[in-house]
Amino acid sequence: MILLVVVLVLLLGGVLIGLAVELLWLAFTGLIIGALGRLVLPGAQHISLTATALVGIGASLLGGILAGLFDAGWVIRFLVAVALAATGITLFTSSDRSRSRPA
Repeated sequence: MILLVVVLVLLLGGVLIGLAVELLWLAFTGLIIGALGRLVLPGAQHISLTATALVGIGASLLGGILAGLFDAGWVIRFLVAVALAATGITLFTSSDRSRSRPA
C-alpha cells in the first residue's frame, strides 16, 4: 500500500514538473515570438518592449495550448504563435491609437 502511494506521488510530481518546464519554455520563447510578431508586421508599431514581450508570451502560451490540442508539431506551434503575436500586437496598437485620439 505504501509503495503504491509513493509511486503515485512520484508520477504526479513528474507530471507537475514537466508542466512547469513546458510553461517556462513557452514563456521564454514568447519573448522571441513577440519580437518576430513585430517584425512580420509592416510599418512601425508604437508599442513598448514590455507590451511586446507580454503579447509574445501570451501568444506563445495560447499557440502552444492550441497546437497541443490538435497534436501539431513544433513547427506548427511556432507558426501559430507568431501569427497570434502579430494579431495581438495589431490589436494592441489599434486599441492604443483609438484611446489616444482626441474626441
